[in-house]
Amino acid sequence: MDQQPPADMELTLRTLAMPADANPAGDIFGGWVMSQMDLAAFVRANDVAGGRTVTVAVHEIVFKKPVKIGDTLCVYTRIEKIGRTSVTLKIEAWTRRHYQDSRDKVTEAVFIMVAVDENGEPRPVRKEA
Repeated sequence: MDQQPPADMELTLRTLAMPADANPAGDIFGGWVMSQMDLAAFVRANDVAGGRTVTVAVHEIVFKKPVKIGDTLCVYTRIEKIGRTSVTLKIEAWTRRHYQDSRDKVTEAVFIMVAVDENGEPRPVRKEA
């Protein structure tokens, strides 16, 4: 079923699923998908926080469909909340199937990122989103 990512989410990362990231059945490991989502959370949270952030929590990651070798993985982000030192993001991973135009949501989660200073201590985030 062809779907579209929500219009209020920003395409933050796009990459190709390669054979090195797959199991013998050709499905991409869930840990690889989660790492791509973490990279997207880092990129988007750093922009909002005005500097370095670190992942402190991932809530309810749900793997809805497998990612296959050759799929383009597109990771979309939306800022859900900006706290004093944290940024909460809704993250969705979508695939564009190899040699097809269809798009499917494959994974979703909520990431909480904390802004840190040069010593790794929490610091206030910039309040612009």
